[in-house]
Amino acid sequence: MTDARRVAEVDISDGPTGDWDAALYFKFEAERAQPARDLLARVDFEPRRIVDFGCGPGSTTQMLAERFPQAEIIAVGNSEPMLAEARRRLPKMRFAQADVSEWRPHRRPDLIFANASLQWLPNHESLFPRLMAYVAEGGALAVQMPDNRHEPSHVLMRLIAADGPWVDRLAPIAKTRAVIGTHVDYYNWLTPLATRVDIWQTTYVHPLGGVDSLLDWFRGGALRPFLDPLDEREREQFLERYTSELAEAYPIERDGALLFLYPRLFIVARKRYARF
Repeated sequence: MTDARRVAEVDISDGPTGDWDAALYFKFEAERAQPARDLLARVDFEPRRIVDFGCGPGSTTQMLAERFPQAEIIAVGNSEPMLAEARRRLPKMRFAQADVSEWRPHRRPDLIFANASLQWLPNHESLFPRLMAYVAEGGALAVQMPDNRHEPSHVLMRLIAADGPWVDRLAPIAKTRAVIGTHVDYYNWLTPLATRVDIWQTTYVHPLGGVDSLLDWFRGGALRPFLDPLDEREREQFLERYTSELAEAYPIERDGALLFLYPRLFIVARKRYARF
């Protein structure tokens, strides 16, 4: 079984963002929004009560409100800067700041919607059954998680971290970055509580405007744990090497685009009804 007990580094959406850079995030808002739309399209019932789990700056909350205008929605996140942006964009919605790893619902929701957030949390073998236990009977847990640890963009981060004057500080960070579980893991963790578990993977192909755009994609998220321990000069050296390696790994197409592949894992699990 895949070890999903440690935190993965695969997205910015509502993870350890610290000083969140809104400009970098919204530069790729359309690309980040598409997986959430694809996940939402697979919710095939009308939930009355929804939790947007790891809501980020409110993009998914807005999608949920538009799709289910009669539903009661509460959006939960742990980044105050992102929540401030979410409240600014959606002043009539309910947002709550909480440690999502310890969150408990006051009332059981019909839908827990977690877009690009659960990959930040440890112990998936207990987390997913616990979230399913919170869902009301007949409801659903809908999850999307980036699954890109083996993509060149992430392999190169770890390789560079392990080869340079920063190795004593960065190698432990690279080694503790775990992949999410496999489709088999999530199927086995959820089927005892579900009437149906749908799992699929989609690899998105994002045409970006070159290596600098790809660097911006990760600068606010996956790169930060590697850059934060470094001084200014070391950061420049790390980014220079990383940019050079990215250019080798991601060639520019005839029209000037860089084709960035981004695999994501999707799960929709419908909760069983209690048996009497």
